[in-house]
Amino acid sequence: MSIEINQINKSFGRTRVLNDISLDIPSGQMVALLGPSGSGKTTLLRIIAGLEHQNSGHIRFHGKDVSRLHARDRQVGFVFQHYALFRHMTVFDNIAFGLTVLPRRERPTAQAIKQKVTQLLEMVQLGHLANRYPAQLSGGQKQRVALARALAVEPQILLLDEPFGALDAQVRKELRRWLRQLHEELKFTSVFVTHDQEEAMEVADRVVVMSQGNIEQVGTPDDVWREPASRFVLEFLGEVNRFDASVHGSQFHVGAHHWPLGFTPAQQGAVELFLRPWEIDVNRHSSLETPLPVQVLEVSPRGHFWQLLVQPAGWQAEPFSLVFDGEHIAPLRGERLYVGLQQARLYQGNTPLRTVAFAESA
Repeated sequence: MSIEINQINKSFGRTRVLNDISLDIPSGQMVALLGPSGSGKTTLLRIIAGLEHQNSGHIRFHGKDVSRLHARDRQVGFVFQHYALFRHMTVFDNIAFGLTVLPRRERPTAQAIKQKVTQLLEMVQLGHLANRYPAQLSGGQKQRVALARALAVEPQILLLDEPFGALDAQVRKELRRWLRQLHEELKFTSVFVTHDQEEAMEVADRVVVMSQGNIEQVGTPDDVWREPASRFVLEFLGEVNRFDASVHGSQFHVGAHHWPLGFTPAQQGAVELFLRPWEIDVNRHSSLETPLPVQVLEVSPRGHFWQLLVQPAGWQAEPFSLVFDGEHIAPLRGERLYVGLQQARLYQGNTPLRTVAFAESA
């Protein structure tokens, strides 16, 4: 079932939390609402569910306006971060709950409910725990029960509010893979809230990056990673280094070194330069490709490479991070290295300039 979100605005008192939000979610797609705390992502999810009501705008499910429908009439499944299981009920009864409280004319027979719950227990790999209580389950098991309960009423839309946020890292990874596989099998439309970038990138078909009640970018995980639409997206997604620099004519300056740009930008003067750690060349010797001296502060093994924290030697104030190829001997703390720039994104304030590739410095 498709979801159409059209010009949604929401305020709590004088605080504006959603600003004219519009978003189309095709049927069968899994979408992540990704952003920091206070970005409005959970409020938007609750408005889709009918647990909050917008001040203006419309929500449509498969073309039908559900903006004023009560949550129970929207036929969506909702999975909370902290499970919200009934402590006095067994796993079986928790999953069956949504079916047992349906109006009599819609309620399945007891035998049909038993069959459905048994099927769901097998699907979430908890058939052997049907008679246990929530207190006897691990966090990962509780979240699987919560998901099975949401799926019991066969919703065409599944909404999840940071579903793995309360779990440890290894369990989160396992459940992410499992949820993605389940989605591929059942093909339901799903929207989930997360502040975990890795989770969004691994699970979602599309990522909606939000900040301060606005949508910054919508795209595939690869799109938002490789082609960030704004400075916020660039800085929010993954690790990025920022350097002070300047543009004079067609020359780009960092410290005492400068590079030809191959074009003359309209914006001249002070700019900021952004590079991911792996977009920085590093060498033990100064060269035209690696002219900028740095001192190694920290060395962190990362399997097939080392992550280094380095301090620029006179050309920049703040330390930054880079990747050192694991095929070479690991550098030592205090060792002097030399770095150069592969390619970089330039910004003047929040105004993006074109991405540039650097050759040799002059």
